[in-house]
Amino acid sequence: MLSLLDKAASGLKAELHPAGYNIGINDGAAAGQTVPHLHMHLIPRFAADVADPRGGVRWVIPEKADYWSKP
Repeated sequence: MLSLLDKAASGLKAELHPAGYNIGINDGAAAGQTVPHLHMHLIPRFAADVADPRGGVRWVIPEKADYWSKP
């Protein structure tokens, strides 16, 4: 999986020129996993895409951030 992640990151870098990436795996219901399987999230990040990037990617798309309380 790490080899595929590296290939995907290389493709994103060539096309989008991000300043960095968030890489994540949700493992278990407490971590937000809703279907039992393994996949990785590779999210390109750009300087100033959010005011404070230390919280990860949850608030990059504000209308999607509060996914847990919406039907």
